[in-house]
Amino acid sequence: MQGSGEKTGNAGGHDPRRFFVYNGGFVWQRRLRRILSLAGYRVSLGRPGAGDLIGVWGQSPYAHRGEAMAAKTGAGLVRVEDAFLRSLHPGRAGEPPLGLLIDHTGVHFDGRAPSDLETLLNTHPLDDTALLDRARGVAARMQEAHLSKYSATRLDVDVPEPGYVLVIDQTRGDASVRASGADRSRFLEMLFVAREENPGARIVLKTHPETGAGYRDGHFTDADTGETVSLYDGPASPWLLLGGATAVYTVSSQMGFEAIMAGHRPRVFGLPFYAGWGLTEDEDVIARRTRPLTRAQLCAGAMILYPRWYDPHSDTLCDIEDILGALEARARAWREDRAGWVASGMRLWKRAPLQKFFGQQKRLRFEDDVGKAGDIARAEARRQMCWAGKAQGETVRVEDGFLRSRGLGADLVPPLSLVLDDAGIYYDPTRTSALETWIQRRASKMRPDQTQRIHSLVRALVAGGLSKYNLSGDPPTLPPGHRILVPGQVEDDASILTGSPTMGRNADLLARVRAENPDSVILWKPHPDVEAGLRSGKVDDPDRWADAVLSNCDIGALLREVDEVWTMTSLTGFEALMRGCRVVTLGAPFYAGWGLTRDLAPVPARRLHGPRPTLDALAHATLIDYPRYFDPTTSSPCSVETVVSRLKSGRIPSPGPLNRGLAKLQGALASRAHLWRR
Repeated sequence: MQGSGEKTGNAGGHDPRRFFVYNGGFVWQRRLRRILSLAGYRVSLGRPGAGDLIGVWGQSPYAHRGEAMAAKTGAGLVRVEDAFLRSLHPGRAGEPPLGLLIDHTGVHFDGRAPSDLETLLNTHPLDDTALLDRARGVAARMQEAHLSKYSATRLDVDVPEPGYVLVIDQTRGDASVRASGADRSRFLEMLFVAREENPGARIVLKTHPETGAGYRDGHFTDADTGETVSLYDGPASPWLLLGGATAVYTVSSQMGFEAIMAGHRPRVFGLPFYAGWGLTEDEDVIARRTRPLTRAQLCAGAMILYPRWYDPHSDTLCDIEDILGALEARARAWREDRAGWVASGMRLWKRAPLQKFFGQQKRLRFEDDVGKAGDIARAEARRQMCWAGKAQGETVRVEDGFLRSRGLGADLVPPLSLVLDDAGIYYDPTRTSALETWIQRRASKMRPDQTQRIHSLVRALVAGGLSKYNLSGDPPTLPPGHRILVPGQVEDDASILTGSPTMGRNADLLARVRAENPDSVILWKPHPDVEAGLRSGKVDDPDRWADAVLSNCDIGALLREVDEVWTMTSLTGFEALMRGCRVVTLGAPFYAGWGLTRDLAPVPARRLHGPRPTLDALAHATLIDYPRYFDPTTSSPCSVETVVSRLKSGRIPSPGPLNRGLAKLQGALASRAHLWRR
């Protein structure tokens, strides 16, 4: 499914083709060389032969060097450009690309001559249902996550009141503008036409991100504004601006392509790749383009078939869905962390992992005094976070995610997943949480691409036997019969204290399960932290109720062998639902009250109304929408799929040898403090 598959130099496993370059960027930009290498091109210096290739960067000022050498030697000329989802920040900021456009015919933005993309759009059948469904999913994910060529854009800023005409500016000297024969006079003509065709309408001139960042000037200035014309140079997502527009005008901006995906029919004054296919109102006719395309077909060609996408987490070429996952994670982290955080209630061992997780835009400040932390946050315009179990008042709560690590948190193993919740926290049913909001949102609507994604994710989790902690240990041979698994919990855990007020002891849970299921096989599994001696919750005589006690056993493997799970609030209940087990709750965990479990304790009334989530909706909200994920190998935000890959491979940095001793001391102190409070 990767790329167009027609021009890659390593198709069929052939040796890479020599790719001669005369621009230093191809040599010193490691990512650029790596993507070309994976695509089958070996960057080389010197004089090429007739069977070699010469690479140039689009129509850059240095492209003439390669063009001249190609004319002399007869070597093939290949033009390279950034892919349409490039990075968070412009290339001038130094961030490497997530993909390339490698074209053996021309360059996509120059409609004066053919390109590989134009040929693909003209000749490819583009009638495969699976391909077009993927394309619709790509467009929907880009819009929902507000992804664009540069995705460091904000969703929390004011934008013009809806109902305006959007006129898109571009940078002066841009190659796509030159290829369209445009200059400032052409942009002013476009503005004039926009005013003539929309008399009395408000007109918003949208500047280019590089103009806003101070890298390059645009064509419009303050002198072009007036009573009904305003300039917008803010950091808002292009999708927010497109959502408020009644009409869109552009010369050749990529934002015109995004306007098509957003449902507009943009007025085009240049020769971009998306013009001429019946989806735009074109000032100039491109006679070679006579085939009408749908939005899905255009997206399939431009976003799925044409680019070479690169996954920095696996160091491989990949499908666009992998890029969407990576860029969604990076954009979310940038948006949430850009102002910086003041963090409270964080134990000392957690601070270094938290710094990596949340401090890449601006280093975290740790302050144990909550009041002082609030003062610092206000004074420095930062946000305030607190570990959920210690949070008070209106602060963002932090807690471990649901695919946490390979090893226990109580063993001081750093997390691969954390949640940020600005409403409550998922384990506390006494107040709503951001997770509940996500569950309700997904209950209302799940797109086909989201359903397919969560199906693939759940299959990977089940096949890999993955769970929250991913501890090893095969289950023993189990007694025959109707098997009910009873997972133990840490009795002073916040999820018990807030979510199971009428039953808080593991022994009481076991007794209740046996009383209601006298003929079933009861399997008791102590909590790993309790089993390791790190937390409270030991049952002294589990054999009174249980037919088997399962120690040091992998929960993922065990769930394949049982029929039911009875629990107070354990995450094992959610993991059991994903594996098709019946689940009975005696508390109010986040997955209870939605019609997917048998609930023997009261659940919040707010969960009993509105659309009922499917298991797909619950799993998507819980594993994709709510948590953030971190790849310890690349030290960067990542998708849930990357974390699943890391957990399956086991290629995760291990904690130091002092961790267990520190963990036991920490557990002893925590338990003593809990007993003292009692």
